[in-house]
Amino acid sequence: MLSIQNISFSYNNTPVLNQLSLDIIPGEHLSIIGASGCGKSTLLKLIYGLLTPSDGNLYWNEKKLLGPDFNIVPGEDDMKYLAQDFGLMPFITASENIGKYLSNFYPIKKKKRIFELLEMVGMAEYANVKAQFLSGGQQQRIALAQVLAQEPKVLLLDEPFSHIDNFQKNTLRRDLFHHLKSSKITCLVATHDATDALSFADNVLVLKDGKKIAYNTPKELYLNPGSTYTASLFGDVNTIDAQLFFPDRKGFLWIYPHQLKVKEDSKLRVKVLDNYFSGNGYLIKGISKGKILFFLHHTSIPSGSETGLCLNR
Repeated sequence: MLSIQNISFSYNNTPVLNQLSLDIIPGEHLSIIGASGCGKSTLLKLIYGLLTPSDGNLYWNEKKLLGPDFNIVPGEDDMKYLAQDFGLMPFITASENIGKYLSNFYPIKKKKRIFELLEMVGMAEYANVKAQFLSGGQQQRIALAQVLAQEPKVLLLDEPFSHIDNFQKNTLRRDLFHHLKSSKITCLVATHDATDALSFADNVLVLKDGKKIAYNTPKELYLNPGSTYTASLFGDVNTIDAQLFFPDRKGFLWIYPHQLKVKEDSKLRVKVLDNYFSGNGYLIKGISKGKILFFLHHTSIPSGSETGLCLNR
């Protein structure tokens, strides 16, 4: 188990993480989400041992994890950390970058393993290309293969798909997380991508200003975000007075665009401001009593016109 116990950390007396506690079971996939600067990357660096917490402790299977204040060479043998700068050697090939972490005692096995990893990240045809001639997205895929070659028990990924094209990202993401699950590798992903958090995580940790403000399964967190901040991390969201739809209920509802539909006689009146084609319909931007609202509709609606909205149930 990876245990995070009341850790805090500051950069130049500026708090970045504040009294964060969490237990992560072996094989679990945790997505860490939050606005830029909330402490996602710092948390991964603390776990790996690149930073030393100012307070609190970290344990992996009851072994205390110590940072650079205690280790000459930072990092943990059971863990691998993929940062956003990739760390490839530019003057050797993609295959050599992966192979330098594999044993030379079994050359045939090593060659097979390199090919398997290149295939997994969709880079087999670039096996003999030097890293310096690869694009940012290609380098990121080789860096992923490189950390997998080291067979970690814990994998820490910081925005692992940020440089990869969308048409390649979806396949790579499915293949990678399937491999991690089948290999029972504990994985923590710091991400801005809602798909990483919703589709592949067992649990999601939401950070704001260095504090844990939400922690739950992706489905529960999406359906019951508890705050506009958390809901907005999954995409456009509307904060609507609950009494518009439920007269006996106080407070607010967090409603995603697909949860609203046009109903001309609804009490919620909206003036249309703009239309955005989204492939299978339109995202409509409107305004109601000075508040911007977004909803989906199968056709565009003329700007300046008024319509009603109700819950899409």
